[in-house]
Amino acid sequence: MKTKGALIWGVNEPWSIEEIEVGEPHTGEVMVELAASGLCHSDHHLVTGDSAVPSFPVLGGHEGAGVVVQVGEGVDDVEVGDHVVLSFTSPCGKCLQCTEGHPNLCESNALLLTGQSISDGTARVTARGKDVIPMCLLGTFSPYVTVARNSVVKIDKSIPLELAALVGCGVTTGWGSAVNIAQVKAGDTVVIVGVGGIGINALQGAVASGAGEVIAIDPVEFKREFSVKLGATQTFSSMDEALEPLAEMTHGRMADRVIICVGRMEGHELEPAMKLTKKAGRCVVVGLGSMVNEDVKLNLFTLTNYEQEIKGALFGGANPQFSLGELLKMYQSGKLNLDDLVTTRYRLEDINQGYADMLEGKNIRGLIVYTDEDRNGKANQK
Repeated sequence: MKTKGALIWGVNEPWSIEEIEVGEPHTGEVMVELAASGLCHSDHHLVTGDSAVPSFPVLGGHEGAGVVVQVGEGVDDVEVGDHVVLSFTSPCGKCLQCTEGHPNLCESNALLLTGQSISDGTARVTARGKDVIPMCLLGTFSPYVTVARNSVVKIDKSIPLELAALVGCGVTTGWGSAVNIAQVKAGDTVVIVGVGGIGINALQGAVASGAGEVIAIDPVEFKREFSVKLGATQTFSSMDEALEPLAEMTHGRMADRVIICVGRMEGHELEPAMKLTKKAGRCVVVGLGSMVNEDVKLNLFTLTNYEQEIKGALFGGANPQFSLGELLKMYQSGKLNLDDLVTTRYRLEDINQGYADMLEGKNIRGLIVYTDEDRNGKANQK
């Protein structure tokens, strides 16, 4: 199928909107016509080179939802017309990580930035006669994707697909980082550092878990104001600014849980977060850093003597086939706010503006909404 998509052809180049070809589903795969795709910071890590790929071009996007339009051989539990949300991990259910209860860490994740399909190791997307690497084997910056069956989760057809797209990454990652990884308990004091598309959902998860105080830290005023709308009890513009008020509030004990959701994690940001973390408290690192950066500032004396924990978090520790549907049920029952998360809707041609807005702190979540023109038209512009 010929359609169009947003590609990058090298580090620090803009997204290029051009014609691509998406292959039909092979055994164990499905093709999905997407309604929308979220603009996640993780795709910008491809542009900066923080997330390295073996070759270019790359088709971005890993947060989307749509309707199944074709199924490959061996797929008997998903059919044409089903509404689905995409998962950027595709758990096999058989590897050690899956069987130990960590499907988000499935061994198949090793393929996510290679462009090699899980079913047979071949390419599904081409452009200018070259194989294309789709982000996380999805490539949702195109109105059509061909993906592994385990990368799609069937959902209720009454749920707006534009909003369902958000649980494909940002909502699930943030919520799960608070609920599953930080394991926030009733009465806890929780600090969320960075309240963009991920952090605002960590905040929602902390509130739903019964946290007594939820403190949002972000340099962008409108994000701080928005966090109050979703349950933050106090806000600050930086970790340094929050240090003394948090000490007063907790009588010197500091926060039970600190969740770092900055767009690009730097090694020097860990120690200030640990200063906000109490003895025997837990600091969860959600924000991605560069793949090659091994420099971290950390007081090892305090780490040992305070028995503090540092935990990484991928996809919020979620089990995609279960967790995504559960979150959408919470949305349907009014216990999870998705409607207000989308700050701006964009056309595919406006993707570079969307990322500029993200970097300038103008969006909680930007969303590409596809039209018939996107699905049928050709493009060759940046």
